[in-house]
Amino acid sequence: MTAPFLHLPPTDRLLSSRTGWTRAHWEVTADRMLDALVPYATPGFAQYRLPGRASWSGVVSDGLEGYARSFLMAAFRIAGAQGNVDPKLIERYAQGLTTGTDPGSAEAWPELTDCSQQMVEAASIAVGLHETRPWIWDKLDTRVQERVVDWLSGFVGGRTWDNNWRLFQVVSEQFLASVGAPYNRSDIESNLDRIEDWYVGDGWYTDGDGRNFDYYIGWAMHLYPLLWSRMVGPDDDGGRSEVYRQRLFRFLEDYPQFFGSDGAPVHQGRSLTYRFAALAPVWMGALADCTPLPPGLTRRLASGTLRHFVERGVPDERGLLTLGWYDTFLPSTQPYSGPASPYWASKGFLGLLLPADHPVWTERELPLPIEESDQYTALSAPGWLLHGTRHDGIVRLINHGSDHNPPAATDDAPQVGEEDPHYARLSYSTATAPESAPHAVARSVDGHLALLAPDGTPSRRRRIHPLRCEDRIASSWYAAELPGDERTYRIETTSVLHGPWEIRVHRVEAPEGAIVREGGHAVAHEEQPRVSSGPGWAMARTADGLTSAVVALYGWDTEEDPETEGAVAGEDGSDTVQTAQAEKAAGGPETTYGSGVARDVQSNACGPHSAIPYLRADRHPGGRSVHVSLIALSRDTVHPQALRTSVVVRAGADSVVLTFLDGTTVEV
Repeated sequence: MTAPFLHLPPTDRLLSSRTGWTRAHWEVTADRMLDALVPYATPGFAQYRLPGRASWSGVVSDGLEGYARSFLMAAFRIAGAQGNVDPKLIERYAQGLTTGTDPGSAEAWPELTDCSQQMVEAASIAVGLHETRPWIWDKLDTRVQERVVDWLSGFVGGRTWDNNWRLFQVVSEQFLASVGAPYNRSDIESNLDRIEDWYVGDGWYTDGDGRNFDYYIGWAMHLYPLLWSRMVGPDDDGGRSEVYRQRLFRFLEDYPQFFGSDGAPVHQGRSLTYRFAALAPVWMGALADCTPLPPGLTRRLASGTLRHFVERGVPDERGLLTLGWYDTFLPSTQPYSGPASPYWASKGFLGLLLPADHPVWTERELPLPIEESDQYTALSAPGWLLHGTRHDGIVRLINHGSDHNPPAATDDAPQVGEEDPHYARLSYSTATAPESAPHAVARSVDGHLALLAPDGTPSRRRRIHPLRCEDRIASSWYAAELPGDERTYRIETTSVLHGPWEIRVHRVEAPEGAIVREGGHAVAHEEQPRVSSGPGWAMARTADGLTSAVVALYGWDTEEDPETEGAVAGEDGSDTVQTAQAEKAAGGPETTYGSGVARDVQSNACGPHSAIPYLRADRHPGGRSVHVSLIALSRDTVHPQALRTSVVVRAGADSVVLTFLDGTTVEV
């Protein structure tokens, strides 16, 4: 059996010319995923103990997670159908509440304690209970209602982590208030006040202190405040709801730019195993009537993304969501991710709360922005450039601002925290994923300009210092550190978008003898990519035609060697071709230049075989240098040798001038 593993309704190409999907497809997908969980339920349906790696919270917490997160999907399905669903669905989740809140039950849920994983799951239960109140809460036995209140009351006066977790307390205590139970209004108000500290403008929050920009902004920071608004009502929200609606409206103006024409979201950030939870802010915009997106565009975006995963085996042949992106791939998860963690994807079904006659379900699909023209979007708040090309439907995210590290205590601490490949790379896309297995992270080749120590240890791009982000240009710097060297070296990079390309201009400080290496996008597939390299270029191409290439434009080599031009890289994993030419820096050591492709296995969420083209300059003379590269990611045939002549680079003491074939000139 091959994907998709669902028996779907016929497509409707009149209503949905782009995807063929209708509301019926969403309902069938939700029903299949919910039914598939039943074999893994405990006898009283309070836990769903799914197969897969356990989280650090333990099997009971993981079982609660299975109940709570799937309850979100069930709640949207039940409420959206006004209770007209299989009665067994309602019975299962009502029974789970009865059993899970019974302290004498073998399936009892752990108490809510400060900063416990149960807080996350309790918020899902609170939201689910609010949305299904006529069909579940109102029909519970009074004693069960009291036990649910007692369990949720663990939030009152409790302490959460200082990030999106504060919003779990907000919605949970607001549910308590809505059923007349004791709660602490100051908990709600102080937490909502706290997220104001993280609002950075243009619809963007950071998830806690620092520069934490990823999908949590959409599926948490925008979602929960407006779920709270649905609970509290317009007369008791202190004017907050309108502020949240305006912010989400602004956020959604740019949000479609994160999705490729095939429905894939840009692969960046943590908790990517939640997959189509990325649709939550899109649906919330329609639900709260605060979206700039026409109804046909909302459905086209949402259906395209869900269909993208379904066609690639998500859910799998058992009907389950696995820990990964398409297949199981644990390096794309975090230690807190248990076998039921992926079911936060339930947030992607929020649109089922919209009635069947809502324009989102009845109006014809409209094309995504990338389906109409090439797209260039500068997001100054997170420090990102979004770059979409119509001809191949790929969106690339150029990262000069999000690093998921705590802020430095002083300006004298340029490096903070650890390097995370889901944040540290210069480029991400809808067609690729970063190399994230531990052995690949240790090499840190893809999407990175690194200094290499003599033993091959690369410098890490941990804390990112944004400098500029406007139009088609963004820049930042990071402090490079090398083992045994107490100094730090400033690596400043400016990205310039032109046509389908990204041009990177690097100003590099380095110690004498260091190696400078530049890596492009990692491409991955079930089959081993074809690779090739020559003087000043390297390229990898997958069996389905996705090509990643890096091309030296300045500072990497001086002349081409006809004897190695177009040489095919080896199959031993080294895949390196050194040019026959070398430069002699005045008063310094000889510097040699090379290019190649680094291969890996089981290191990429997009496939078991991956390859990364790179450029390399050995034995840096010390001091400062300038390196200019062209980065290509395309489904077209790429001719890297020709691309070397596509940009003229003039480097002066204070600037670099790029002149393109169409006459466009950009000064960096």
